[in-house]
Amino acid sequence: SAVVLLVLAAALASGLALALLPRPPVNRICTAPNNKTGFLCDDRVTCVPASWVCDRLNNCRNGEDEQEQLCGDLPHSLPGHLVFYCSNPRFWVYADQRCNGMNDCGDCSDETWSLAACPPCGQDWWSCSPVHFEFCSCIPRRLCRDGIQHCLSWSDEFAC
Repeated sequence: SAVVLLVLAAALASGLALALLPRPPVNRICTAPNNKTGFLCDDRVTCVPASWVCDRLNNCRNGEDEQEQLCGDLPHSLPGHLVFYCSNPRFWVYADQRCNGMNDCGDCSDETWSLAACPPCGQDWWSCSPVHFEFCSCIPRRLCRDGIQHCLSWSDEFAC
């Protein structure tokens, strides 16, 4: 019985030692439903779009997308895959806002500059030089032929 107690104590001690070892960091990179970079929740199934992290709404079951260690010092506390730095390094946007057609950086560096590496306009977009600061090098096709100039060349009204 003393041997059994020693074996049980050794097993308990080794189990406790293993539990106290630092765990490797969890890989939180995933592809969100919008086909963009996302944040993987603890359930290892739910993938939250990058721009939903630290938005004050719990999108993960356990709220890990809103934890202080993640959201405490934005953008520095975020994993690098969730952040895109604009050409002016004082400004940043969430990674899923890069190449979304909108001028989120304010200087179009998230849409047209080499840092962004965006593909050409998609099928739902018309390529032109927009007149509105909201867009960079494409406008949504829904704005074509609406009687309002959105492209410098008026191509949105005559060719789109």
